[in-house]
Amino acid sequence: MNKGIYLIAILLLQSFDGLSQTKSFIDQPFIETAAQVDTLVTPDRIFLNIVLTEKDNKGKSSVEELEARMEATLKQIGINTRQNLMLNDLASNFRKHFLKQQDILKRKEYTLMVTDALTAGRVILALEEIDISNVVLDRTEYAKIEQLQLDLKSRAISKAKQQAVYMAAPLNQKIGPAIYISDQSHTSVNNTLQGRVAGVIIRGYTPKKNEEFKPADIEFEKIKVASAVEVKFKLEQ
Repeated sequence: MNKGIYLIAILLLQSFDGLSQTKSFIDQPFIETAAQVDTLVTPDRIFLNIVLTEKDNKGKSSVEELEARMEATLKQIGINTRQNLMLNDLASNFRKHFLKQQDILKRKEYTLMVTDALTAGRVILALEEIDISNVVLDRTEYAKIEQLQLDLKSRAISKAKQQAVYMAAPLNQKIGPAIYISDQSHTSVNNTLQGRVAGVIIRGYTPKKNEEFKPADIEFEKIKVASAVEVKFKLEQ
C-alpha cells in the first residue's frame, strides 16, 4: 500500500474513533447544572507602603534620620522589622527630584507587612508622630487563600449535585456519576475604600503632643473568594 494512502487511512480511522467517542458522550442521557458559592474573609496580610523623603519635612531631617526613627518606632510597637519591613528598591535611595533650584532630595520606599487592622492603625499614628505621613495601603491578602479556594470548589460541586437531584426528581430519574466537570473559579479583591490611607476607613484621632497615642479604628475591605462549577451528571432510571 502506498505510504500516503496508508497515512490517510490511519487519520480517517482516528477521526471516526474520535467522532464515535463524542457521539457516545452526547447520546447518553445527562443533566447539566451550574453552581457558585462565595465567602468574605478578613485580610490577615496587610502591606503598607512607606515613603521617606526629605521633601516631606522640608529638609529638616535627612532620609537616614527618618529611617532610623521609623525603625525604632516600629520596634516599640512590637514589629519585627527584620522580617516584616522591606526596602522596595535599592536604587530608590538615589532617586532624584528636581525642584526650581535643582536640589537633589533623597528618597526611600519601604513595604511593611502587618497582620491585623489594629496594628496598621498603630503604625499610621505612630509614624505621624515622627513626621512620617506618606503611608498608603499597597495591598491586602489572606494567608490561607489556596485552601479556602479548594474548600469552596468542593462546596460548589456538592451544591451542583444537590441541584441535579432536585431537577431529576420530578422525572422519576436518578443522578448517576459525573461525566463532565468544568471549574470556573475566580478570586476578586477590591481595595477601594476611602480614608487617609488608600483602601481603608479610619475612625480615630491624632494625639496631641506628649499624649499617648491610641490605635486608630481601621476597617479593611474584606476579600471576596468565589468558586463556580459546571457539571454534567449521567441520568439513570
